[in-house]
Amino acid sequence: MTFIFLGDIVGKGGRNAVKALLPELRREFNAQFAVVNGENSAAGSGITGSCARELLEVADVVTLGDHAWDQKGFESEINLFDRVIRPANYHTGQPGKGWGVFRNPAGGEIAVIALQGKVFMKDSAYCPFETADKILAQLPSAVKSVIVDFHSEASSEKLAMAYHLDGRVTAVLGTHTHIQTADARILAGGTAALSDAGMCGAEYSVLGREVASVLKKFTGGMPVRLPVVENGDIRVDGAAVSFDHLTGKALKIVPFSRHIVV
Repeated sequence: MTFIFLGDIVGKGGRNAVKALLPELRREFNAQFAVVNGENSAAGSGITGSCARELLEVADVVTLGDHAWDQKGFESEINLFDRVIRPANYHTGQPGKGWGVFRNPAGGEIAVIALQGKVFMKDSAYCPFETADKILAQLPSAVKSVIVDFHSEASSEKLAMAYHLDGRVTAVLGTHTHIQTADARILAGGTAALSDAGMCGAEYSVLGREVASVLKKFTGGMPVRLPVVENGDIRVDGAAVSFDHLTGKALKIVPFSRHIVV
């Protein structure tokens, strides 16, 4: 079997591109399951109920990251969405859930876990390594396929997580930095690893934001509003992972980047 994973979706342009291209990507890779990171899908910061509904029309699960609560009111909406998960290593008093077991339309079940790193990130999250261990201990023994979205800044932390979970999960795929890395691999234990899947956002941008505004911020040293680029050439970055659904072992990982004008 094969699943598709898409990097951070940035704003309306990213959402529109994903809605247009994800069905085609499913056909191209013969993918039965799709996970997308939607934590930047609402105007570049956070997610809303409306955005979640849009993305769930084409994806099976939406994961979140450090911007999970940027949009006012979503803390009240998240429990309406069984297929939207925020980082599992957040405080247990926060709404929503950090992992779930989902039905694979092609048969069987797939677990999806969202985790947030600690290196160069907000320090409010618990240890992601310890959290991952605790979740895997709770999974039903029948669930062999496990996808981990590790939302983290440092490539070292992401690769360490992949080695930590090697042989216990199907894939550890990084998000947050919006730049697809060139280190896709299958580890010795059968876990697919990619430090960052990239983003679904404007090609001519800085991480999905308007170039001129970002340059003004870096060169002027003053706070500057950073508008999201919503139109034009939008790239959709991600990876397709083929796996043995009986063992949960990854067989192949293929990073990709597609473009569409919206």
